[in-house]
Amino acid sequence: MGFDVNQLHSEICGNEVFFTYVGDIASGQINSILEEVESKLSSVSTIIKVRKKIYNILVESLQNLFHHSEDVPEELVNKLGKRFGMIIIKREDNILRITAGNFVTKDQEKLLAEKIEKINSSSEEGLKDMYKHILKYQKISSKGGGGLGLIDMARKSEKKLGYHFYPFNEKYFFYRLDIFVSI
Repeated sequence: MGFDVNQLHSEICGNEVFFTYVGDIASGQINSILEEVESKLSSVSTIIKVRKKIYNILVESLQNLFHHSEDVPEELVNKLGKRFGMIIIKREDNILRITAGNFVTKDQEKLLAEKIEKINSSSEEGLKDMYKHILKYQKISSKGGGGLGLIDMARKSEKKLGYHFYPFNEKYFFYRLDIFVSI
């Protein structure tokens, strides 16, 4: 158990942090996060299209955290709460990096890595076709849209998705997704 979520949070934040939230991901927190970020977005870009893109990616990230996060490993429930997640929005020169993180199981780690690699290796047209194919042929699970959110974030950001899995124990990983938007 060498992974420490607080250390990761500190490492990501560094300078130029625009927004950060670490804690329980519930509908009340999602609304508060969206309201706070929306009020701050005008300081990032005067271009409305860019602000909408950032906001839409944030909504998708929060929905992924809310619908797809696993309960945290039992030994961390008292420390982190049952449905832990993090969102960090950081400015890096002319890029805004939106980082979302949550716990996933070993099985989810493999599926997510494959899905993101497929998305990252696709062209803009390929992503559009993949999105349409999922809408047309894949069964939507009770948790959401079968990977549509990741495709949508990649399409909106127009950049490759960054990701990393930090091993926690034999069953869990902490999943970090980075979405980059030019501002």
